[in-house]
Amino acid sequence: MQQYKRTITFIISLLVITSCFWYAETFAFRKGGFQYEYPFSIADTLKKDSLTPKLPVQLRGRRPKPQKPKAKADTLKKKDTIKKPKGALEDVVKYKAKDSIVFNKVTHEIILHNETNVQYTDIDITAGIDVINFQKGEVYAGRLKDSLGEYSQHPVFKQGSDVIEPDSIRFNYRNQKAIIRNAYTKQDENNVKGEIIKKENDSTYFMRNAIITTAEDLDDPDYYIKVYKAKFVPKKKIIAGFSNMYIVDIPTPIAIPFAYYPMVSGRSSGLIFPTFGEVNNRGYFLQNIGYYFVVSNNFDLALTADYYTNGSYGLRAQSAYVKRYRYTGSFNLTYENNIYSMRGLPDYSGSQMYSIQWTHSKDSKANPNSNFSASVNLSSNSRYYQESYNQANTSNFLNNTMMSSVSYSKTFPSSPSVNLSVSASHSQNTNTKSIDMTLPSLRGSVERIYPFAKEGETKKGLIKSLNLQYSMQADNRFATYDSLFFSKKMFNEARNGVQHSIPISTTAKLMKYITLGLNSSINETWQFKTIRKNNFNSTIGKVGIDTLSGFDRFMTYNLGASLGTTIYGTFRFKKGSAIQAIRHVMRPSVSYGYTPSFDQYYDYYIADAYGNRMQYSRFEGGIYGTPGLHESQSIGFSLANTFEAKMKQKDSAETAPRKVMLLNSLNFSSNYNVITKQFSPVNVTGGTALFNGKLGVNFGATLNPYAIDNNGRQMEKWNINNGGSLFRLTNANISTNYSFSNKDKKDKKDKNGKDKKSTGNVSGGRTDDLFGSSKPLNDVQHIGDKKEEKDGDEKQKFYQATIPWDLTLAHSLTYSNQARESMISNNSLMFSGNVSLTPKWQVGLSSGYDFVNKGFTYTQLRFERDLNSFKMSFQFTPFGYRTSWYFFIGIKASMLSDLKWEKNKEPDRILR
Repeated sequence: MQQYKRTITFIISLLVITSCFWYAETFAFRKGGFQYEYPFSIADTLKKDSLTPKLPVQLRGRRPKPQKPKAKADTLKKKDTIKKPKGALEDVVKYKAKDSIVFNKVTHEIILHNETNVQYTDIDITAGIDVINFQKGEVYAGRLKDSLGEYSQHPVFKQGSDVIEPDSIRFNYRNQKAIIRNAYTKQDENNVKGEIIKKENDSTYFMRNAIITTAEDLDDPDYYIKVYKAKFVPKKKIIAGFSNMYIVDIPTPIAIPFAYYPMVSGRSSGLIFPTFGEVNNRGYFLQNIGYYFVVSNNFDLALTADYYTNGSYGLRAQSAYVKRYRYTGSFNLTYENNIYSMRGLPDYSGSQMYSIQWTHSKDSKANPNSNFSASVNLSSNSRYYQESYNQANTSNFLNNTMMSSVSYSKTFPSSPSVNLSVSASHSQNTNTKSIDMTLPSLRGSVERIYPFAKEGETKKGLIKSLNLQYSMQADNRFATYDSLFFSKKMFNEARNGVQHSIPISTTAKLMKYITLGLNSSINETWQFKTIRKNNFNSTIGKVGIDTLSGFDRFMTYNLGASLGTTIYGTFRFKKGSAIQAIRHVMRPSVSYGYTPSFDQYYDYYIADAYGNRMQYSRFEGGIYGTPGLHESQSIGFSLANTFEAKMKQKDSAETAPRKVMLLNSLNFSSNYNVITKQFSPVNVTGGTALFNGKLGVNFGATLNPYAIDNNGRQMEKWNINNGGSLFRLTNANISTNYSFSNKDKKDKKDKNGKDKKSTGNVSGGRTDDLFGSSKPLNDVQHIGDKKEEKDGDEKQKFYQATIPWDLTLAHSLTYSNQARESMISNNSLMFSGNVSLTPKWQVGLSSGYDFVNKGFTYTQLRFERDLNSFKMSFQFTPFGYRTSWYFFIGIKASMLSDLKWEKNKEPDRILR
């Protein structure tokens, strides 16, 4: 019995010691969300004394905090010369789990279950289950399997900004190596998924049986590139062996023995894949083949070329630059050598043309006292867009005018301040092929000066309101045609001059409600070329004109006065009516202008063989006109009107009435010539916007009070005294533009509140779709934009059967009756509409009809299909001299945008 007691006592003592040891080394907490920091290797603690002193009763159930040893009073501080052992931990290993954390001393493992997380340095692993082997320094992360065999809580491995989501991962936190199975990661636009991935270090992975795609659904991608073996460097590149493209899990003939896939986020230099096809009279072609250079973070450059098998070619340089808070701009230079037909054929011909497009804008924050801007659209051939075969230019072929402007201005903030500006401008008509250019143009002005008013004093009365200003302009102008552009003849025929002007004005109130204005202007003009007309030469039968080079000048002045006021009228309706009141604002004004005769600047010459003498000015042909030969006096009349209504709010909670503009403007103007004692025709103009600004209406008319004879010439007789009405309608026009859709107006605006269709076009073409789509034919970013879908406030709901659509209508009507012809000179209706039949299908049509010429205007049909990762579009012009079609299908992602197929039929230039 005594022996049994000793045995039982030994067993109980052993259990107590074992339980204390197990309490110190093994934990099992359930449903507590336990978190524990593990700053040292447990395997290392086994070499030390494993006996743990027994805890007091009040501390049982809690792990005591380690006590820091007391520092010895030793002022000598020696550096630790012991080297850090290989494979030692660099940081604290943190881990947590929702259900349980179990320590197993026998297998040297820590098992975490349900919503686990392990953190070490910049590595973060979340999974359904984690197993930490502290002896090997490994972490295994896997999924949880429920009773139905379904897996959940897939592991997520994060290291820095790299994220990998595998089925399982085995990671050694000492040497940073890992084995990952069925993992995928996102690199910019690309999704990469590998069956087995070996992580060699922080920057190198080796993959087997991987796929690369831009599709969002990795479980069922609509396309992918299968790579059997590859080396993957995150955010840099993938170097792969045999690669094959699959579409809907079906292998395609598109395969290469080895491949290089750049994975650099943002911009990177690289080749630009061309567009290929065939043109009737040029043979086969390659368009827009070249190279894209990322010169710096603020500047890039794209060099592309076109080549045709008949010898035609084109060269192109495009660049964009920006510097924050300083400036932004873009540049495009194009040269084309066009050869038509084939050498040796009778219709063989050739031509060279170039085009320059440049935009530049300066940030006002850089320097508020100076500004530089540029908008250049210049071509050596006025029909550049009509004759160019490049697909990027086809959207601008209906542009009739090309305009350019480059200007620099500087303000000197003195008192008074001085403004100076230098500019160059150009206007080119594609129909007449005429070019008007000003190079350069100088403007200068001095701030308005009030000589009789002290600084800060109220400027009232004729004396204190008296002010004067100085302005100057100098121009050098050219008028030529594109065939003589920048030729010697163009520069020889340049016209130039300088004009100085000093306007003086003052205002005062008469009878409290009438404003009196007095004004005068002194102008002096400098010319560097004048003319001299010789007497009639009977030998050659005409008057000779000589051009004289040298400085000459003339001075003119004029006087004026004006009276104006503002009259307000309100018509109120009965209480309870929808329209509460209509407000009418009238601004009548009367003005008088006087210009004396400057006949001192005129000479006589014999104009014909009969000796008839005529006067001429040597300043004829100047860019600022000639001094007036006859005295001029005129009285001007004008009346400006606006009509506004106050409407009752539909919402009964709103008490303030809603203001609605009925007529933005209704203006009448005319003048009376005191010398000839005749009235000029009355001009009527007006405009309004209805239906929340969706319907714009502008109209105008010309009313002539004088009658005409049987030959259509105007007589000095009132039309009413000739058996007609008070006024004779000689011209009238009205234009309307109506845009509406089933979407709210806010849906058409971007985050900055600007209309998405209001983006400028550097080439000067229309930005709406009335003359066909203005988007580049191969632009893959404007349809199915995922960012726009995600940022949208509303998602597509099929059960509501809502079909998005928009429609734009434009009508123009002109009536002419100058000489009793009473005809409609212009009557055309244009429209453009787009319908989204489904969230992925969009159909568009642009056309119109000319009722005068009885024919259709430019017509274009558009079909666009969003194929998730792909975009497909088709544009068709069924008739006219631009009969053509264009088909495109390609990947939307920019990294793989070269995987595309284009086919088109060019318009036949011979039949135009």
